[in-house]
Amino acid sequence: MSAISSYARARAVAAGHAFPIATRRHVFLSERPLVLVPLAMAGEANAPLAAMIGSDSAEPMVLFVPQPRNRDMRFEFAASLAEVVLDYVRSCTRRSEVVGKDVVFLDAPQLLVPNRAGAAFVRLLGRSTRFRRTTGPYPVPQRVPMLGRWLTYLAERSEHPGSAAMLAMTEALGMHWASGQSALEDANLAALLGWIDPPDGVTGPEAAIAAEDPLVWPPAGPNTDPAFDNEVLAPTIRAYADSAPESPRSTRALQTLERELRGQMEPTWRLMWRAVEVLRALPPGDTVEQRWTADRKDFSRYQNYLVMDGRPQARRDGAVVAARRLQTLEREQTLYDATRALDDPLVMANFRVTGEAFEGTVVSVERDRRVTGEKGRRITRPLIVVTTADPVHLAVGAAVRSPARLGQEATIVEIRREADSTLVTLELAGGMGRSAVPALGTVPEEEDDITYTSAFPDAFRTPDLPPTELTPWTHGGPPQPYVPTEDDAREVWE
Repeated sequence: MSAISSYARARAVAAGHAFPIATRRHVFLSERPLVLVPLAMAGEANAPLAAMIGSDSAEPMVLFVPQPRNRDMRFEFAASLAEVVLDYVRSCTRRSEVVGKDVVFLDAPQLLVPNRAGAAFVRLLGRSTRFRRTTGPYPVPQRVPMLGRWLTYLAERSEHPGSAAMLAMTEALGMHWASGQSALEDANLAALLGWIDPPDGVTGPEAAIAAEDPLVWPPAGPNTDPAFDNEVLAPTIRAYADSAPESPRSTRALQTLERELRGQMEPTWRLMWRAVEVLRALPPGDTVEQRWTADRKDFSRYQNYLVMDGRPQARRDGAVVAARRLQTLEREQTLYDATRALDDPLVMANFRVTGEAFEGTVVSVERDRRVTGEKGRRITRPLIVVTTADPVHLAVGAAVRSPARLGQEATIVEIRREADSTLVTLELAGGMGRSAVPALGTVPEEEDDITYTSAFPDAFRTPDLPPTELTPWTHGGPPQPYVPTEDDAREVWE
């Protein structure tokens, strides 16, 4: 937790409502996201119990498993879920554009789940279904393994910093507001929204306490309330299991089960769409659309892969794939942190606290300064001096940029500390036009308030890894293409 977040939590406690830690929305929200509220059977490894799913807040679809321990019924549930998910994915492929040499779909799927546990459920369900066989013993419909491939794709894509392919709403909200409760309590969607958007006349703490009542706000899944399991769910499942197929008793048990499970999911369903509205009220950051474009490109790539190849993702990454993936995630994390800070002064405040950025006032400008560059040519290199009260933990020679002038490079040439402030002298390059005299407005003026930071998109470099086909023998040599095995198909749900 950053110093800014800690301070915001203290302010939230004092004010009785959540305190903003962002002025812009840093996640993309689709005009038509697919919302999923999953429930799982307690005590069973990834045994789905029910799901409420849909892209229309007024028309959710309810799917449930009358006997979660029954393998055939679990796959019937998966087949029904696949119809919804695959139809939604297909709807994202109707329009495309040409970007460079690639054809990129104009839309991409976005799956919204209540919390991190819901995201973990999606990942496990994808792993449990993507290796299923459509022939031989225990065959399943073709759409079941395809569902597994897409759920696995969404889960893996969501690990990329800045991706909006699958969002846990508690984390998306927590990125923009600090509540007055613990991080563990923030995992309760009802309680977190109670702090952020309490009903009229109710404080955040009061709304959060009310959210702890499972009769009013059942858990957001995938685990259900133990009292509900013991008093309602177990007797109803037992009644269904003990009754003859299609008998009146069986029909009543199914109706009771559907009604009760719907009642468990509907409050969270409403919370999900309320959270979407709360987030949409924030103006999007300037780089949000760029990150969604990256999601669209990756979705287009994977859709083409399924058409051309179609093999499921491997159970485990090989050494080469894992190394490339780790390098990509590290690079994307630093890029995501930098672009969020450039978009949002409240996020930039975290860098100011750690001394990686500073905000101050220009007190001196040497606008027409020229120096001798390479090849003996005279080049324009203005100097400015900025006074700041922020801690500056940057070294002389460090490259920094201003969010207001990203196309202009600045290098720290001197840091002079005084009793109550720090004077930072910077040399500017670029972004001043082609003339020997800087164009009007391209160099900061005296009395201008300005921010400089070492966190900007192209400030981070990662070493290049060798091409896959040149992987050295010390790392296993060039990896072989993954081929699913019988063991993969027996991994889960057998």
